[in-house]
Formats: sequence, structure tokens, C-alpha cells
Amino acid sequence: MLRVSLLCISMAVLYLLLWPVSIAPVSWQAPVSKGFSGDFKQNRKLADIEIITLVDTHGPEAIALKESTVYASTREGWIIRYDELSGQVSRWVNTQGSPLGIAFDNDGSLIIADAYRGLLSVSSKGEIALLTNRVNGETINYADDLDIADDGKIYFSDASSKFGAQQFGGTYPASRLDIMEHGGHGRLLVYDPSTQSTAVVMEGLNFANGVAIDKQSQFVLVCETGAYRIHKYWLKGDKAGTSEILIDNLPGFPDNVVRGRQGRFWVGLVSPRNQLLDRVSSLPMLRKIVQRLPNILQPQAENYSHVFAIDKDGNVLNSLQDPEGYYHTNTGALESEQWLYISSLHADDLARINKQHIGL
Repeated sequence: MLRVSLLCISMAVLYLLLWPVSIAPVSWQAPVSKGFSGDFKQNRKLADIEIITLVDTHGPEAIALKESTVYASTREGWIIRYDELSGQVSRWVNTQGSPLGIAFDNDGSLIIADAYRGLLSVSSKGEIALLTNRVNGETINYADDLDIADDGKIYFSDASSKFGAQQFGGTYPASRLDIMEHGGHGRLLVYDPSTQSTAVVMEGLNFANGVAIDKQSQFVLVCETGAYRIHKYWLKGDKAGTSEILIDNLPGFPDNVVRGRQGRFWVGLVSPRNQLLDRVSSLPMLRKIVQRLPNILQPQAENYSHVFAIDKDGNVLNSLQDPEGYYHTNTGALESEQWLYISSLHADDLARINKQHIGL
């Protein structure tokens, strides 16, 4: 019996040390977390949200607004529509992929960053067309979020050029692999409809995620989820072609960033930071061991509700939270005249809160 026990222990040790894994972790030093303090002091402002029930779909990842209709992308591939006036929810089109970021262009077409298919366009009649799925001769395997500049150019993120969403089991499993490796595989891309060309704007990002352009199209913001920060890339002016860190050392993983009203940008923190992940940031071998653990023991997104607003200089204007995480894994927020709509990675439904209740 002792020999069997020792053999089992030896096999377990060898497995944890030597079993092949998909990641090749890169050493880095995670910034010391300040937790929920200062501008992000814990509160319960999202405790009284209103739920908009979705049927047979879940995970409304991103939201767009056209007149009085709210559009949302869901895990099942559907773009659903919610009529603010009637309260009716309906399915519109299915991309047969994994739609994430969405935005309307000047012609009224819905542009979609589909993690499986690339950059798509949907006409008002529901006709789907592929705009691009390649850059520099390579396939784009994880189109994530997008926004459209005043000249019609579409800026969108390729979350990971290594861990494609479809190849690695879906958007969430692939994101976990990219963040655990921290290999800088994320990029900000731009598609020019006038030339039908795609180019790299920024690279070396650790899970490139949310994208938003300011109202004057002077700059584009891109969330770097795996490094807890948001970059500003200048499109116009003396700084055109350069980038800077707008805000960093966030208390969670930033997902989408959406231009709001009165100069606001809304950011969703899909989960608070994970202490284990931060502690092993500079220890690649330990990260490999963690990756070999059963899935249930690996770092996971924590159910916590949190969206916040910043201005163009990165100053925090609002921080809305619910520590109980009733409507959890928030990916972002979108303003209409009366409501702040909140999206989610894993929640079953869509949510909103009256702007008057949060002082907007």
C-alpha cells in the first residue's frame, strides 16, 4: 500500500512538473493591487438594477443603440433587439459564429467583431457580409471589440493572435490561456472600407479587448485586459501615431470600453483581480503548474458587479458596484437618454439602471 501511495504521489508530481500545456508563460511583475479603494471604493450602486429577460440566449457581451432599439450580441451567435418603447425582445440575425463587439456605421449597417469569423457587416435587411478576417497574410482568430471613426475606418481588437477563440474552446477559455501566458499576442487593427485593407495599429498587448473612439475621432482607447490598463492611441494632432497609458493598475480585468455622453467612457470590469495570478506573475514555472491543475482549481472570473466611467484624461467619474454580484461579469455599459444598459460575459439576461438613480 505504501508503494502504491508513493507511486501515485510521484506520478502526480511528475504530471504537475512535466505535462505539456498550451502556454509558454512570460515573466512579468503585476502592479501591487490597491483593491477597492480611492476612486474605486466599494459601493452598492448597482444593487437595484432592472433585469431584461432574454429567452434561450445568454451572455449579452456588447451593446449598441439605434434610435430607441438596443442591440446586443449573445453567446449563441444571435444579435438580439430590445425595443425601449414596447419592452419587446426579439432575435434578429445569427452570425453562425461568436459575435462580440458591435457598432453602427454611418450607413446604418451593424458592424460586428466576431471572434470566430472576423469583422462582419449586417445590413438593415439582415444580410451578413465578411469585411475582413486577415491582416499581413495571417488569419484574425479572435476579433473582439470595435469602434468606427468619423472617416469610416473601423478600429478593432484582435485579442490574441496565438490563442484563437474557436481553436481553444471558446472566447472565455482562450482568454484565460492568453492572460495566463502574458505573451503580448494582442493587437489593435484598423480596417479601411474605402480600400478594403486591414493594418496593424498597435501590437504587443496582453489580451487586447475593448475599443472606443472619442466623438471627434482624435484618439482611440483600447483595453489591455491582462495588464489591468487602458491605452490611448492618438489618431490626430501632434501626437498622431503615438500611444500612452490612460489609466492603469485597475482593481479588475477591463473588458469593453464604450463612449458615453458628456465626454464619458464606460468600462466594464469583468472580474476583480485574482491574488494567485498576481503572485505568480513573475514565476513562469509556477504558472505552468497552475495551468496543469484541474479547471475548478484554476483562476476563474469572480461574480462581482462593476462598471465605471472615465474622462478623456483617465480621471474616474463614476464607479458603480455590487459586491454580491447579482448581475455579474460585467463587460461594459451603454447610455441611452434615460438608461445605463449593462452587459455581461456570463449572465443569463441584459440589465439596466435608471441614470437618475446614479446621479447622471
